[in-house]
Parts: sequence; structure tokens; C-alpha cells
Amino acid sequence: MNAGRLLAATPLGLGALRGLLATVLRAIGDGRDARQGPIARGGPAEVAEEVRRRIPLVLPLEGAGPERALTTIVEAVAAGAADPSNPLCAAHLHGAPLAVAAAADLAASVLNPSLDSWDQAPAAGEVERLVTATVAGLVYPGREEADALVTTGATESNLVALLLARERLGPRLRVICSADAHHSVGRAAWMLGLAPPVGVRTAGGRIDLGALAQTLAIVPGPHCVVATAGTTDRGAIDPIGEVAGLAARRGAYLHVDAAYGGGLLFSHRRARLLDGLPRADSVALDLHKFGWQPLPAGLLAVRDTASLAPLSLVADYLNAPDDQESGMPDLLGRSIRTSRRPDALKMAVTFQALGWSGLARLTDRCCDAAASLAHMIAERPALRLLTRPEISTVLFRPVAADAMPVPEGNALVAGIRRSLLADGKAVLGRARTAEDDRLWLKITLLNPDVTPAHLDRLLDLVEIATPRTVPAAA
Repeated sequence: MNAGRLLAATPLGLGALRGLLATVLRAIGDGRDARQGPIARGGPAEVAEEVRRRIPLVLPLEGAGPERALTTIVEAVAAGAADPSNPLCAAHLHGAPLAVAAAADLAASVLNPSLDSWDQAPAAGEVERLVTATVAGLVYPGREEADALVTTGATESNLVALLLARERLGPRLRVICSADAHHSVGRAAWMLGLAPPVGVRTAGGRIDLGALAQTLAIVPGPHCVVATAGTTDRGAIDPIGEVAGLAARRGAYLHVDAAYGGGLLFSHRRARLLDGLPRADSVALDLHKFGWQPLPAGLLAVRDTASLAPLSLVADYLNAPDDQESGMPDLLGRSIRTSRRPDALKMAVTFQALGWSGLARLTDRCCDAAASLAHMIAERPALRLLTRPEISTVLFRPVAADAMPVPEGNALVAGIRRSLLADGKAVLGRARTAEDDRLWLKITLLNPDVTPAHLDRLLDLVEIATPRTVPAAA
């Protein structure tokens, strides 16, 4: 029987899946070997041409069969990938998943429960309840009223948080956040019909408390203050406790976007950087950053489960009142989505497999590596470090760029990054500092296997690329 026509969770399908998995793993390995680096060489045009060469027709008249289709397409994607498991791929808040989490995600795909009604996900719904209660306990220790929702990431979490704030305080809600807040905050305000957020100036990437107090006094309320624990560009953490105090005095809703920095909750050494977090009304977390989950793995923790009431919705075919009265849990009100996959399954397996201490070790490894990298940069005369990292993001630039006018220096920095990408040698990020409009190279370390030798290699590549880079528009 054609394995491509078998349903995955049937006895025959499970048997076929064993062989197909071997095909997939072989294709991933072959694609990785063909790539020979952290990213495919050549840039957008060459990568697109190679993908189209390997896959000239996506929907042929007659199928090629599962083994050939898997080999062709998986190998093409792996060969043309940016591989976050490669230590020289360190640009974004995009981590490589743990093998155990990827295996659990396979189970989620095969079983395919949908978390919008109990009769589609009897056990998976209960696993999600266990995970969200655990996460709520991490964010709000000892608070029985706390709860959490599973989301697709901080973009959805921030949207839901602003929705809850609007429903509590009314449609005239004004959102106030730092100038370095994630772009999804502004998008969420737009989607909810709110006025554009008021951006507060920052100092060293953190929200300026004096400016925040002044903004709260000037801008008519009601207010939703959004603090950031781990900015995208610098990894900076706003002073959450002080922000919470200012918000409380104005009766503001406080949301903390801790999509990046929330992972420090696992670290006994660094959790203090999140002091004041339990005072927030809601907190966004992403376990596909620190947590090492396959995408997506977002969460929104809330201080009081009663605040989730605006999400309640009754659809008779999913959560009829008489079904709820008979004891069937209401899953529909646990998300703004209807059909949704059991992303809590991989989280639960990872939590159980590694434990708190295991996750703490991985988190601290990444943060310690960033501290070491900053020291290495400071020891190299040809490079300049912006500041010591708070989490695992390090910004630096060649001293040669500082010797030029800002536009030309920025073009030099941008050119270095693009040349390393085109050569397939390294994937570095970029960040611009608002105070002086300078462009910086960014390394974000979410790979717990990175070594000092890998970090030295990254810096060597930057120094080698610097003299031969021809500036272009940044």
C-alpha cells in the first residue's frame, strides 16, 4: 500500500512512519552536509534558484511517492537553511529545538488533537492545563489565582494582553511603552482600534523612569504600560519593579513583554533581574527562545484567571453550556484561536525530561557565553563593544567604522554582515542605537553548545571581512 495514503496514527500508518522518519532524517543530514555551514551560500537569488532546480513542480499530475517527495523537498530545505543549531548562526532570537522537544512535536502531529473542545483533545487538554498552571506558578509564585494561556508567541501574547487591558479599562485606553519595545505592541494597538502607543525614551536600552512618570502625568488615561524584559536589539531589561510602582500609582494595567528575558526565571543566578515581575497584570513568555522548543511555543501568564473572562465564547458544537455543566472543560475560551495544535505537549515533555535544574543549566550556559564573548571583544583592539550583556545579546562593531562619518560607518557594518551571509560563513544580526543612529553587529546566543572556539571564530570572521568590505547603503 502507498505509504503516502496512510493515516499517520493507524497501525499501518505508524509502521510506515518508521520508514518515512528514516527518510526524513537522512534527507536532513544530506542537506546539512551539502550546505556545509550555518546558512546557504549565495544570497536570496541563488538560494531561490537552487530550490526551484530541486523542486521544478510542486503539484505534478502524478505523485512521486512519499519517499522521493520527502527526500527531494526536505533535502532542499535543509541545504538552503539558516541553521540555528550551528554555533556560527547567531543573529536572532531563534533557537534550535532540543531533540526531545522535536520528538514530542512529532507525537503532537501524529495524534493531531485540536485544543478547541474537550472531545477533540481529552488528555491533551489536561496536559495543557498542567503546563499552564506550572508556568503561572513560575511567574506568580504562590498565587493561586494566576493562570496562563498557550499562544503562538509574543506577537499573539501582546495582542491578547492589550485586549484584556482594553476590556478592563475601556476603548480610550492609551498604551505607553519604551521606544525599544517590540514592534508587535504597536501592531496590536492598531488591530484593536487603539491610538498608536506613546513611546518613552530609553537610557542604555531601558525605559527612562523619569520620562515614563512624565508621560503618565501628561497623556490622558486610562493607561496600559508595557515594560520589556529583554529587548530585541540589546537584550535590555526595563526596571520592572519601579515601572510597576509608577503604573500602580496611576491605576494602569501593566503588561511585561518577557518573551526573551522570561527564560531567566529558570536561572537561580539571574532570576533577580526580573524582580517585580509578579506585580504585572500579564506577562508574555516564549519557550522557543530559552526553552529550546520547536516553533511555536508562546505563553501569556495573567495575575488573575478572572481577567480572561473577555475571551469567553460559547459555540454549541464546541462548548455547549449543558456539556460544561456535565463536567466537560471549556477549551474555547483559552485562546483567540479556534483550531490549535497541542503545543503544550512538547513543553511538558521538555519540563519533565530536563527539570528546572536542567533548563537552568542551559540558560546559564548561554548567558555565560555572552559574558565571555563581551570580554573577548573588549580584548580585541580592532573591535568595540557597546555594553556588557544583561542576557545573551552582544552588540559590537569594528573600530574602523567609528573612524568614518556615521552613514559610511553604518554602511561598513551592514556590508560586513551581508558579505558573511553571502559567503555562507556566519549569520550575524544588526541593531541600530537610537541615541547616535549607529549600526552594530549583533550576536544573540541561544545555543548552549557554543564554545569559546566558536566565539573566537565569529570574531575572526568579522575582522577578516572588515578590510575588504566595500560600503553600500545601510
